Amino acid sequence: MFRTALRNVLAHKARLLMTVLAVMLGVAFVSGTLVFTNTISQAYQKSSAKGFDHVDVAVRPEYQDAEGDRVGKAPELTRAVLERSARVPGAASAIGVVSGFAALAGKDGELIGNGFQSQGGNYWGAKDPRYPLVAGHAPKGPGEILIDAETADRAGYQVGDTVRMSVDGPVLTPVVTGIFTTDDGNVAAGGSLALFDTATAQRLFGKEGTYDEIAVAAKAGVTQAALKAELDRALPKDVTKTITGERLADDQAEAIAASMGGMRQGLLVFAGIALFVGTFIIANTFTMLVAQRTRELALLRAVGASRRQVTRSVLIEAFVVGVAAAVTGLLAGIGIGAGLRSLMGSLGATVPDGPLVVTPGTVGTALAVGVLVTMLAAWLPGRRAAKIPPVAAMSSVHAKATTKSLVLRNTLGALFSAAGVAVVLAATTMNGSDGQAPMGLGAVLLIIGVFILTPLLSRPMIAAAAPVLRVFGISGKLARQNSVRNPRRTAATASALMIGLTLITGMTVMAGSLQKSIDKMASAAIRADYVVSMANGNPLSPDVEKKLRQTDGVTATSPLRNAPSRIDGETEYLTGVDGSTIGELTDLEMETGAFEVGGSRVVVDDDTAKTHGWRTGSAFTVSYEDGEKQRLTVAGVYVGNEMIRGIMLDTATLTPHQSDPADMQVMVKTSAGASDAVKDRLEKTLGSNPAMRVQDKKDISNDIAQMFTLMLNMVYGLLAMAVIVAVLGVINTLAMSVFERSQEIGMLRAIGLDRRGIKRMVRLESLVISLFGGVLGIGLGVFFGWAAGELLASRMATYELVLPWGRMAVFLLLAATVGVLAALWPARRAARLNTLQAIKAE
Repeated sequence: MFRTALRNVLAHKARLLMTVLAVMLGVAFVSGTLVFTNTISQAYQKSSAKGFDHVDVAVRPEYQDAEGDRVGKAPELTRAVLERSARVPGAASAIGVVSGFAALAGKDGELIGNGFQSQGGNYWGAKDPRYPLVAGHAPKGPGEILIDAETADRAGYQVGDTVRMSVDGPVLTPVVTGIFTTDDGNVAAGGSLALFDTATAQRLFGKEGTYDEIAVAAKAGVTQAALKAELDRALPKDVTKTITGERLADDQAEAIAASMGGMRQGLLVFAGIALFVGTFIIANTFTMLVAQRTRELALLRAVGASRRQVTRSVLIEAFVVGVAAAVTGLLAGIGIGAGLRSLMGSLGATVPDGPLVVTPGTVGTALAVGVLVTMLAAWLPGRRAAKIPPVAAMSSVHAKATTKSLVLRNTLGALFSAAGVAVVLAATTMNGSDGQAPMGLGAVLLIIGVFILTPLLSRPMIAAAAPVLRVFGISGKLARQNSVRNPRRTAATASALMIGLTLITGMTVMAGSLQKSIDKMASAAIRADYVVSMANGNPLSPDVEKKLRQTDGVTATSPLRNAPSRIDGETEYLTGVDGSTIGELTDLEMETGAFEVGGSRVVVDDDTAKTHGWRTGSAFTVSYEDGEKQRLTVAGVYVGNEMIRGIMLDTATLTPHQSDPADMQVMVKTSAGASDAVKDRLEKTLGSNPAMRVQDKKDISNDIAQMFTLMLNMVYGLLAMAVIVAVLGVINTLAMSVFERSQEIGMLRAIGLDRRGIKRMVRLESLVISLFGGVLGIGLGVFFGWAAGELLASRMATYELVLPWGRMAVFLLLAATVGVLAALWPARRAARLNTLQAIKAE
């Protein structure tokens, strides 16, 4: 039986080609994902580990958790702690580390690199071992700065150049006094690093006289563990904690692995979808191969082969196909991993140098996935083949499914579908995250149910296309009849396309609805003409609001200033606003009371009020971060949203209790309203700072639109693999169907149907099957998009369902295009069959 299985693989290698390609694409997706993420992860880990070469032990502040009325905060690492660390036995030196955000502008005025990777720090003394200088000298005073060699090379800066930069708002123009090299992972990833002298860095980053960390180097012969033990004995445990350099490197490696793990899981989900779609092709292929070899299998049974041996022979064929697909998929995946890394570089994303990583786990996963997926998909056709009685098989009377099996299949499909719809509908009545798991379960049940029912659905849905097909004469009539001749085969082919379009349509519906909802939220909640913020979300200096308030044409400004506090033994964040102007800048719906902010009177959002049991007139005690307490009164309760929520109080009340006030945003209203000229004037007031954003409502909407467009394009790109696999399925089904119907096609040619008519028949059959899958996929996608939206609506009052009719038409056109393209080769092959040889074919 083993030799028979191998012979069959070699005899039908052309018909198995599409199956190999389908599995190969899925395996290539999986192995490419693993190779790419492992390569990037290892490169970042090695790069970041180098950054700890000069740190034997790091001393960091021990964060003090919130307790009672005390707000959680980190104690300060002072000069005294630094000096004590330097004096412990075994310590060679101690460096005070100061860090923060520092955005550099290029000579074109644009921000260098990604704002989230634009870092600043301090250069210790005249010669800092962490940052070897390659040109110039150490910075001295607030007007001097060092920049890393990578940034200098990208931006074209040299020693003596003046650069424009920003830390928390105001533009600074220091002179480059030196260029240094670094192994910092952010720089290796395309970010920038700017260094000041220690005193300047402390002042700019709001850490006067203190440090974020103390890096202690050990004397020769002293281990990191021994130095850590000495520091633990010398330093107060309630103020500091110590970590060895090795532990820091390991923690960093774990953090990088965790961050890459999220990307890996996301990509593997889409790879799994492609493989799942591929199972339909595999099952279809082996079902058709078994049907074409019915007499051969019956003869094997007649000469003594058992059912188990027949099933085993089919599985051996699947194993050989799986191994071939897995090996080629692994090789393709290695190429994909290398290509993705190069693509990141061409798109401007800098990746640290390092070798391409192909682990034994990647090889094992690729082989296991390819073989298991193929054998599992081929098991059912093999089992069916073994159950055919030899006499019935030789008489070819086995093909028709029994009434009992059809009733059982349709009943099972109806039950799954009904259960899926019921669970999804029940999930839409739940709140937020509570309904996510039930909705996912319901979606899976419904997709399984529809798949089982697809043979039943194919007849009426394809019959609906009969009036259009009649236009094409006998070719159209034959195409319709061929489409429903074997409903299970049609269902499996259409389902592969259905799954991809279900996901694409569902994501499109959700993204469009969310974008519209957030647009409505922004326009409804904000009266301000402009919102000013840092490009990377960091806090703004209070000086920004003062400058904007003094600008010509500005009629009202207000900061949104966040601060932690303790209320009823829980941490709550307060939002400081200008009580005299915030009413002009927002348009929040009041649930009860009045929008009155000033002195001890505050307004709170409805969720916070419900949590604490407050209503208009309620009074509560707040403990600020400086330990002071105050009694506040609720003047009103407003309806919160994703953009504005929480407890609002006047900055005049809040600021005296803050050690380092900072604003997350500044709202601005002008006499002339929003216009390009006003926006330009505000930007010039802020020094044309590349690290800051001045946005009107349209800009905020455009940002949201760009985010959703990017997300959708990524999803479309990742799901394209599933669509390609579905195309291969249609090609495979049609090609094998043409082979099955060779005699029939020969007869049609003999009685007068020309080659053009044969081609048209195959193309229309492919078009009908693809459109059938497309209609099912779009319909399910709309339902799932609506259901997910109902779940979101429980947490987003402005949510509104938006059906993207234009895109859905494009998706349907895509399904039709798939059908037309997939039929090119099978139609050509059918038309070129020799009439006499086809008639003689068995």
